[in-house]
Amino acid sequence: MTNARLNNFIHLAYGRRATRRYTDEPVPPELLDLLLETATWSPSAHNRQPWRFAVLEAAGSKEKLARAMGQRLRADRSADGDPPDAIERDVARSFARITGAAALIVVCLSMADMDSYPDAHRSQAERTMTVQSVAMAAQTLWLTAHAAGLGACWLCAPLFVPDLVVDTLNLPADWEPQGLLTLGWPAEEKEKTRAPWPSRVTFLDR
Repeated sequence: MTNARLNNFIHLAYGRRATRRYTDEPVPPELLDLLLETATWSPSAHNRQPWRFAVLEAAGSKEKLARAMGQRLRADRSADGDPPDAIERDVARSFARITGAAALIVVCLSMADMDSYPDAHRSQAERTMTVQSVAMAAQTLWLTAHAAGLGACWLCAPLFVPDLVVDTLNLPADWEPQGLLTLGWPAEEKEKTRAPWPSRVTFLDR
């Protein structure tokens, strides 16, 4: 029931991993451009293509973002009453993950071209469709990167500090950070497991 194209994709999907350690080798600009272009061919609500990508490659830019996010992380966890040594380990781990990648892609959404409604229910549904569209683009980008031999990792931290990310990177006001995708040539190999797929599926008509 399978063919070569399907087998290739299944192998690709099964082999994708979250990579957190990279070599020092940069990602060629033409490859990075191809990843981003491919991501824009993802499906989107109303075909409005609400994804926005902010790309950081310079060490200074990555460090600026990492330090700003680290300061907020330290402040938030200190306010929670967490142990100082645990906080500093968390901040250091975050800094290393962000600055250790050859490229960072801040994945954002924009509601600028989406429909607007007078009621909260439909407005929330429209926003959810936008989030879903951007998530599909991020997944396409990640799978394309994996197909090219790159490693990547999705960091949700920008969701906790969207205004800080926008201000630090001077992004347009309508760009709402959803996540951070680190990219680079992997310096680690990882194994992964999944729950048996039937445990997550219900066939209603079979």
